[in-house]
Amino acid sequence: MPMIRVLAEEVHELAGTVNDGRVWVSSAALPDIVGWSWRPEGLCRGDVCMPITPMRREAVVDGAQVDLGAVADLVGRVHVLDSSDDDLAVVALALNPEHRRQALDDLRAPSFTLPDLAGTTHALSEWHGQKKLLVTFASWCGCRYDLPGWQALHDELAPDGFSVVGVAIDNAPSDVEPWTEGINFPVLYDSAHLLSELYAISNVPTVVWIDEEDAIVRPNGVAFGSDLFSEFTGVQSTPHLDAVRAWVHDGIVPIEPDEARGAVADLNEDELRARLHFRIGADALARGDGPAARRNLQMASDLAPFDWSVRRAAMPLLGQDPFGPDFLRLYDEWKADGMPYHGLTATSGLGGASHD
Repeated sequence: MPMIRVLAEEVHELAGTVNDGRVWVSSAALPDIVGWSWRPEGLCRGDVCMPITPMRREAVVDGAQVDLGAVADLVGRVHVLDSSDDDLAVVALALNPEHRRQALDDLRAPSFTLPDLAGTTHALSEWHGQKKLLVTFASWCGCRYDLPGWQALHDELAPDGFSVVGVAIDNAPSDVEPWTEGINFPVLYDSAHLLSELYAISNVPTVVWIDEEDAIVRPNGVAFGSDLFSEFTGVQSTPHLDAVRAWVHDGIVPIEPDEARGAVADLNEDELRARLHFRIGADALARGDGPAARRNLQMASDLAPFDWSVRRAAMPLLGQDPFGPDFLRLYDEWKADGMPYHGLTATSGLGGASHD
């Protein structure tokens, strides 16, 4: 029986079959993969059960096997399949969309677990009780040069119960290490782009303010740790850095919750599918399957042409220069399309709305 590789919150590899684009796996594997299980009363998670009609059950269940894609549809998780290899089909499942809506609408920071550059995993809960700035960057972005600026802010405000937490949207620690010499705030990396899906991050640098109780104070926004590229971006770092200081020192919240809720648009289905194809492409690259990597990374770029966390991030993996002519063409296309971005602009949401 061929193997099925499932890329979800974790990677699972199990026996299964693909028939007419449908992936059949053991129903016993469902709890580990999607957190739901089949019971006589329906599809269940804990004490919550989703009733399934006999006709629907017959279409989804075949003895001890279930249609993984159909189950994903039932629980609202977008999925994509690459079955080009007869011996190994790869399925990528989107995360639970409720967690992203929690961030965008309820302003509760979804938990995540990511490795640091030494391979040690860290969870957001490690910084519970501190104000923290979630700073996303990448080796394929000029914002990699901003890390000393964020380090200076971290050093200045750490005595007041504050931490910068950096997350590199990068494929491997070796991509990030050259830019982190002398940086001692936590730096994690997100090769599967799970954080960008969880928080609807579409470009770097994107910064999220999270308070001591893990509430989002200022959602996704463009921000820089220095003025190194201010002539190119037109953005000065000082207004944002001063607003962070006012929040940490005086509890001044820069944006009202009612304005912050819904300020970041949710990912659409094409953007989700792009992330899933990117995930398959990056996984294929790590496994040495170059054709599958190139095919899926190109599909990802085609689905979300102005999502830089997908298209620009794919450039170095496709042998393109993320700082060269390909990037400059992307930049001009992005500007012509109105500079779409999931978040606040560099100047919005910094007005000093209220106190904690």
